[in-house]
Amino acid sequence: MAKNYFDLTGRVALVTGCSTGLGVQMAKAFANQGASIVALARRQNMIDAVAKELADTYGVKTLAVACDITKSDMVETAVQKIMDHFGRIDILLNNAGTGAVAPAEDITDEQFANELEIDLFGTFKMARAVAKAAMLPAGYGRIINIASMYGLVGNKIAPASPYHAAKGGVVNLTRALASEWGEKGITVNAICPGYFETPLTKETLETEFFQNYARTMIPMARYGREGELDSAAIFLASPASTYVNGCILPVDGGYTCM
Repeated sequence: MAKNYFDLTGRVALVTGCSTGLGVQMAKAFANQGASIVALARRQNMIDAVAKELADTYGVKTLAVACDITKSDMVETAVQKIMDHFGRIDILLNNAGTGAVAPAEDITDEQFANELEIDLFGTFKMARAVAKAAMLPAGYGRIINIASMYGLVGNKIAPASPYHAAKGGVVNLTRALASEWGEKGITVNAICPGYFETPLTKETLETEFFQNYARTMIPMARYGREGELDSAAIFLASPASTYVNGCILPVDGGYTCM
């Protein structure tokens, strides 16, 4: 009998930032492979809608949990709620994030701190809480951090020094947690997306200026399409990646190879 290496049936996947954009896309990818989905974000009405859509479309169990990942008490309460409901968390996709765009000389202390608080510290808070409550006791876990190609390189099109710093931190946080938890059955890996179309980026990416930029700077001469992150996320969440740990995987059309 053929083996489905990417089957996630019976697994519970917690996806942060799961109210819109890439978080919802990857939650759909996990649900399509049979995983139960916890949609976590700040706005209850939006994650309720996402959870209902996933349940109706894929026939999987879902749970919508409102949480601000910058608040440690809310994170711990949210994780306990999930454990009370499902009794396990097998997969954590740390997708929630933000992005301050302005010349470095104009970035305020508050903007820089907020970026680190959400993208870096929030990622750590979620990983810490989920590992402690669910994965370490179970001796199993898949943590996937969504970093960015901007965590690997600089850029000249959109000055965003706090974002670069935070996502660079996520890249090395991934390596640190992978080193610490690998022998305990938890793999920790990161995906570094390039330019992808989302409701927030669509208008910018479709401009003539960006199209010309993409043809010059991206070897594949285009931005990422909906669904093109799915296979990377599924692979890192699945039994197919049992010996993949501390991996930093760019999905950027080759942007970082030049």
